[in-house]
Amino acid sequence: MRRFDSDPRLQSFIVLFLLATSLSSGCNHPSKKTPSRASEVYISVPGAVPFDIAPLKSENGSLRFQSTYSAQGKIAKFVIEFGPGRKLEGKDLGGFVPKTGEGRFVTQPESDPSVLLVELQKALEARAIPRKTLRVAALPFTFVDIGDNLSQAPNGGFNVKPAGGWIAIKIFIGEGEQEGQVFVNLNPTIGKGQFSIKDADYGDIVLKELAAVL
Repeated sequence: MRRFDSDPRLQSFIVLFLLATSLSSGCNHPSKKTPSRASEVYISVPGAVPFDIAPLKSENGSLRFQSTYSAQGKIAKFVIEFGPGRKLEGKDLGGFVPKTGEGRFVTQPESDPSVLLVELQKALEARAIPRKTLRVAALPFTFVDIGDNLSQAPNGGFNVKPAGGWIAIKIFIGEGEQEGQVFVNLNPTIGKGQFSIKDADYGDIVLKELAAVL
């Protein structure tokens, strides 16, 4: 398993993320009556591709979602699984302790990801869609849960206040020099997930890895 405890880049990222969400929420002045999570709606923003999620039965303590992307008559289907998370001890930042764990994307039969891959290419700023892709049954990844109970901001970020149903997750896929990073944010309350760009430098790597399983 990846050692996040000693990864200074991740520690800095977590600090900056929580600071940004705190500052963002501090600039907002919610009413005394906080909107219920059920009233949340997905906000379309550049650099992100939304998809629908539905919970599946847990296996060995994992969190599983059937995921679907439908557009232009094409339907991409895949399952996302998150194994039990391990708290990063000593990383209590503003009352939130990040968690790390292992997960995987699982391919589904009769999935047509052609339109989804085009949208992901744009959002992740990848140069091209892979022409020849070797399909795999499952694609493992390592994840870091960097924020729970968040609300989506109009600019595409997430706020601590008001509280919402979003979970902000950063995943690592691939290995060595071919390792990529991307955000996979989830809101089970409204049944939405989201691929969101981490850095354009990872665009081609992430798209290549995802093309093998979506």
